[in-house]
Amino acid sequence: MRYTYWTKFATGALVLLAASAAWGQGGAGSAPAGAMKIGLLNVRGAIVATAEGKQASAQMQSQFAPQQSELENLQKQIQDLQAQLANGARTLSDDEKARMQRRGQLLVSQSQRKQDDLNESVNVAQTEIMETIGAKLSDVVDKYGHDNNYSVILDMSAQGSPVIYNAMQMDITDEIVRLYDQAHPLKAGGAPASGLAPSTATPGQPARPAAPPAAAAPGRGATPGATAPGRGATGPGR
Repeated sequence: MRYTYWTKFATGALVLLAASAAWGQGGAGSAPAGAMKIGLLNVRGAIVATAEGKQASAQMQSQFAPQQSELENLQKQIQDLQAQLANGARTLSDDEKARMQRRGQLLVSQSQRKQDDLNESVNVAQTEIMETIGAKLSDVVDKYGHDNNYSVILDMSAQGSPVIYNAMQMDITDEIVRLYDQAHPLKAGGAPASGLAPSTATPGQPARPAAPPAAAAPGRGATPGATAPGRGATGPGR
């Protein structure tokens, strides 16, 4: 029995029912009546662990390195401005303080916009590679389930997965990764069509550089509470 990729992987716990037609019908190779052979698969973990997934991760680290460096540079500028305001709280003129505060707010706004753009780009690229590798992984799981007389294979990584405990012998993730790499070996010098989020990020989550701190209000020192880009940020003196 075949399902679309999104039915099996994106929506829920049931990944495969490939052997359902054979199960309960008797005949050579079928499971004994009343018995169910269940396997557990970390789909997202398997995608990232494949050779193609690892290659895509490395590619995305390189692809988004310039944007990451730009964000880090903006953060440093904000931190430097914050230090200048704190150190000059008693010596800077009111006009100079106001000018530096406006400059800091502008830098925070730029950082937030660039962070949002980066997050969107990472999500788009990540979704593309998850779909590309996931569709091929689906075929591997179908064949594995049929060949090994599984009744059900559950996705442990799915949101709302019913799996709260499993015996290690039920986990087929490593074997599925091995079979995927065997069926889809990397081509020498080749590159994947897209990429995963950098390896330091959790799959499905965009990379997030540290939030730029807010500059200090005159005479008060650094004011905590600047939030991560994309969630609103507090500019100097606010």
